[in-house]
Amino acid sequence: MLLKYDKGTISIKGEYNLPYTKWDERTDNLRAMAYRYRDIKDYLDKSGIEYEDRVLDPIPTSDLNFNVELRPYQKEAISRWMDLTRGVIVLPTGSGKTYVGIAAICNVNSPCFIVVPTLDLVDQWIDVLKKHQLPAGEYTGRKKQTKPITVSTYDSAYIHAEKLGNKYKMILFDEVHHLPSEGYRHIAEFFASPHRMGLTATYEREDSLHRDLSDLLGGKVYEVDTDELTGEYLSDYRTEIIRVELTDQEFEKYDEYTSIFRNYLRSTNIQMKGPSDFKKIVMRSGNDPRAWKAVRAKNNARQIAYSSEAKIKELAKLLKKHIGDRIIIFTRYNNMVYRISRKFLIPAITHETDKTERESILRKFKDNTYQAIVSSKVLDEGVDVPDANVGIILSGTGSKREYRQRLGRLLRPSGNDTILYEVVTKNTTELRTSSRRKRE
Repeated sequence: MLLKYDKGTISIKGEYNLPYTKWDERTDNLRAMAYRYRDIKDYLDKSGIEYEDRVLDPIPTSDLNFNVELRPYQKEAISRWMDLTRGVIVLPTGSGKTYVGIAAICNVNSPCFIVVPTLDLVDQWIDVLKKHQLPAGEYTGRKKQTKPITVSTYDSAYIHAEKLGNKYKMILFDEVHHLPSEGYRHIAEFFASPHRMGLTATYEREDSLHRDLSDLLGGKVYEVDTDELTGEYLSDYRTEIIRVELTDQEFEKYDEYTSIFRNYLRSTNIQMKGPSDFKKIVMRSGNDPRAWKAVRAKNNARQIAYSSEAKIKELAKLLKKHIGDRIIIFTRYNNMVYRISRKFLIPAITHETDKTERESILRKFKDNTYQAIVSSKVLDEGVDVPDANVGIILSGTGSKREYRQRLGRLLRPSGNDTILYEVVTKNTTELRTSSRRKRE
């Protein structure tokens, strides 16, 4: 029996029927997705079936060493993962997930392909790897390097997975909650890497696709909650919800838009039980004018709640209260970011901010030239943000994942206590989504 890698699959020549395989009439042999390589090998070994293995053609790698004293929870996480060299580790933002990943790579001592969501994270991983004299390369739209440890984005890895899928014995997915998305999941499927790790601070997805990670990488092997690390390893924190009211004019418009949306739900007998139900209406809006009008009304109502005048007034009070503190303001919409930036003369970071300007703003925030910064979702993930001790959420999706990411921007091992304010509008869906998240 012969096993070979073929463009994201395992080609199997032989007379046996094997699990995870299908007959390929085009090539007259069995075939399986590449990620089944380890399962098929285990089956053949246990069954005593002789075979020739030509699947992996790994990048040559010398000894990998990482001489860093890890914290007890980091050591425990690696120990749990090493039992099977598969699975997902869940650690809060700021708790050293990168060190856990690098230590695991060095323990396995094999070439590793690291997949991250953004180019900023590519740069951060490579900086840490090179700081510790580890052979790091980048495989993105900017560079095409294949080193013993190669870092890529999800987008680049997806494009080149068929070509690279047998070059690395280990694959590591940072911010692994992105992986189950349609498209990105093919990265895991096309790589034959027997050793697989996922890292994240936020394991669950609202669409429940995180359940697929068990098949693609292995299940959750270790998790530690933020509260378990605060005090000793992360700064202590408290949260405070501030409720504000719409003006009469704002509420009139809000009620008008929500009525349009509710009338559509009643006329179509659609029940809104979760975010996935709203996505179905969005899908309908492409060829249903009433659905399009309902979606637009829903978004308009949401923007009124998220950008109310009372929130601006409350923000002014909080900025005055926390003079001398280091503040990050989070909001959902770019127009609100720029409104706050103009009114309070606070530097703004959005997806429209180029890398040079963003790095300059964050550098000046770090050295206390700027006391505060305001951002939309761009700081939620994948950007190295200097320590802050006050967070102000003026709007968000209400998801547990987003909330944890924003809290993680404050919880660093600096020793300073932190506070996270969440300013929500009463008598709107925003208050309900905030309450729902806390029950999750």
